[in-house]
Amino acid sequence: MVYLFVGQDTHLKDSQQSLKDLQLKSIKDEFLPKNLTHFNLDILHADSLSLKELQEKLCALPMGVHKRIVVIKNADELKPEIEDFILTWSEKDIKDMLLLLDVVKQDKKGSFLKQISKIAKVFRFEEKVTLSTFDLNRSIEERRTDHAIKLLEQLLKDGERPERVLGGLRYSLENSRKGLPEIKRKVRMLLDCDIEIKTGKFKPVFALERLVVKLCAFR
Repeated sequence: MVYLFVGQDTHLKDSQQSLKDLQLKSIKDEFLPKNLTHFNLDILHADSLSLKELQEKLCALPMGVHKRIVVIKNADELKPEIEDFILTWSEKDIKDMLLLLDVVKQDKKGSFLKQISKIAKVFRFEEKVTLSTFDLNRSIEERRTDHAIKLLEQLLKDGERPERVLGGLRYSLENSRKGLPEIKRKVRMLLDCDIEIKTGKFKPVFALERLVVKLCAFR
């Protein structure tokens, strides 16, 4: 039996609990008596999980109940060999074991998640859309200045570095079908912005906002 949590976790207002915590508690209450939860629940983390450790946990027998629960946090970071094992294991439909995969970024490993979603019981939470400079460039090409500024702000808030924003815009520009004169002029604008940031003439956020406005207004 496989359960799948997909999406960002959200903490409840004025509470230490989150939506995923509450859903996991509901599952534990359904299958495990409180006095036996400690013996029949394993919380694992994908980034440090080995195939051998997972196999050992899934082979363990329930103690005093009919089912054990194994939870893998950040399952979008699973190693390929573990993903393959889980797909094979899940086909056996083992009744005394519940494997719960907690996935944050569904788009990262679409193939594995697509396959496991077909046989798992899926619980969906808030799913954060991952923005990129390609989204920003598309908005600039459509001359949607306000929207482009908002996308830029979100990219920077998400931790994207100014130099990577400039690099992404340049990549999109140089691979576009626009005429060479236009590409050269826009690349010059990107270089000017880079100089403004590196020399401290303008703060990175302001320099990038000025660039976005200029690109959107370009004729």
